[in-house]
Amino acid sequence: MSSRIKVEKPLVILHGDEMAQIAFERILEQFVTSRLDIELVEVDLTAENRLVTNGQAVREAIDALKTHGVGVKNAGMTVNRAQLDELMAKHPDIREAELDKLATKSPNGAIRKGIGGNITREDIEFRNLRSVRPDWVDRDIEVDTMDSGGLDFSYSELSAATGVAKVMFVGSSGDPQELHRRTLKKGDPWMLATNSVEEVKAWAHRFFQRALDEKRDIYLGLKDTVVPGYDGVMRAAIEDIYESDYKDKVAAAGLSYHYELIDAQAARIISNPPERALWGVPDNVSGMKLYKLVQQLKRYGLPERKAHVSISRMSAGGGDQYGSYNTPASEDGIIKVVVDGQEKHARFVKANDPILFMSNDRDAIKDWVKQVFRDASLNKKEVYFGLKREFVNYDEVFSSIILEIRKELAALDTPPPSFMIMRPSRQLSKMICDPPRWGLYPAQNLDGDIFSDISAALGGSLATASSVIESKDGTMLYEAPHGTAHDLYLRYLETDGKEANFNSSALIFAVGNALEELGRREDNQPLCDYASSLKTALIETVAQGTITGDLKGKTTDPAAEKVVDMCGFLDAVEANL
Repeated sequence: MSSRIKVEKPLVILHGDEMAQIAFERILEQFVTSRLDIELVEVDLTAENRLVTNGQAVREAIDALKTHGVGVKNAGMTVNRAQLDELMAKHPDIREAELDKLATKSPNGAIRKGIGGNITREDIEFRNLRSVRPDWVDRDIEVDTMDSGGLDFSYSELSAATGVAKVMFVGSSGDPQELHRRTLKKGDPWMLATNSVEEVKAWAHRFFQRALDEKRDIYLGLKDTVVPGYDGVMRAAIEDIYESDYKDKVAAAGLSYHYELIDAQAARIISNPPERALWGVPDNVSGMKLYKLVQQLKRYGLPERKAHVSISRMSAGGGDQYGSYNTPASEDGIIKVVVDGQEKHARFVKANDPILFMSNDRDAIKDWVKQVFRDASLNKKEVYFGLKREFVNYDEVFSSIILEIRKELAALDTPPPSFMIMRPSRQLSKMICDPPRWGLYPAQNLDGDIFSDISAALGGSLATASSVIESKDGTMLYEAPHGTAHDLYLRYLETDGKEANFNSSALIFAVGNALEELGRREDNQPLCDYASSLKTALIETVAQGTITGDLKGKTTDPAAEKVVDMCGFLDAVEANL
């Protein structure tokens, strides 16, 4: 007779890439298939399989989650231009022009939108981990951002009626060309933003020259993988200038240049600030938030964090940059937004200027705000919304929905949780510099990405946070908020697997949460007990001082720490089971 626990319902497993996938396969073998009699519905979401299936793998993942209801997702690569070229060379029969966008874009947004899910990320409650607290007072770091273009100079409206919005371009021929269309419902917000590539280039010259004049190491952050036709265009223009005019000068001055995705870079710099740096964030919306945060940290320092931080990301409606249409202008001309035949906005653009059109779903926003309030009410959290509603019509819809739900709750004699609405820059500063003990910070997609990565890094490591995607129909997807650990994977390959370093905590916790949810759904007490024991074993392992290298020196008793590799950590967790 099998000693494995019988599980009636299947568990969806979404595989990923690189070092995270090496760890994930070991976790599934060590803690799932060897101990449970369970059906796994597995989908290969590696970057290569998304490419060769022309995005069909992403659709299969969405279908599996909607069918079975509970899943675990591993971290996957979002390929940049160079990585895509490598994959295309490996598969010469694939024609890039014929690829579906799901073949090359990040699958995360498509999955969240496909299941109608929003993300909540929060700290795993390890008892003996200290928050990262670098010395920020008078740190010689400056943030440089553009003072033109971007979302700060966008045009936005709330749709007056249900209809079709079209992005039109009029070039030298004088004939309108439809670039993109999408359906909007009454009350849905939409926005058109552009930037001048000439102004981006001018900013790049000022930025690099300032770094040379002030003898600062150079950091540049954008989100080019998710918004290739906007951030990717800016990155290409900036780095062309760096390569042609400044690379040799920077090297001769003994300075360094670092590019990174803005969410990962923000986490790295805030949690481990360089001695002297110029941090370039060309997108002025993200740039001003980070500028204000850095100014506050330099003046007051980083407080000791004793708070439990939760961040909820609005992602179900496909809103903001993550669900946008973005592309460079093909030539000089006029870009227009036309809704049901009526021109709503037009502006001039020049060749290669980045263009971004985005919208959101009012019903999805309302579902998200309800989810935020439900989480806060059940778990006694205070809610801190970040909205730029006085200046951006796009954000005003969130404010009106918050008031709607307050009235609906009052009519049901259900008191809403305590909440405040503040500017997004203040929301970030409060989360980092003045956190309450149980704060919940709802944010739109890009802000949520940046905020959650900073919070997780200050909590000790991206691997010490949990992430849950919950949909209105009850579909639950558990994931780790970290990436694929590309550098660790390269080292793993170089050493033929002898050096396997990776913190599996977030993946183990995600598996434990998913099994616990399955147990609740089928009233399976042995499964619930096992899932709870798995999470407890993880927390006890770290409490005993057994940690991976990324947590070295971050426990309350560094002298008692025992640093182990990936396999050693997993074996220690298993022993504690």
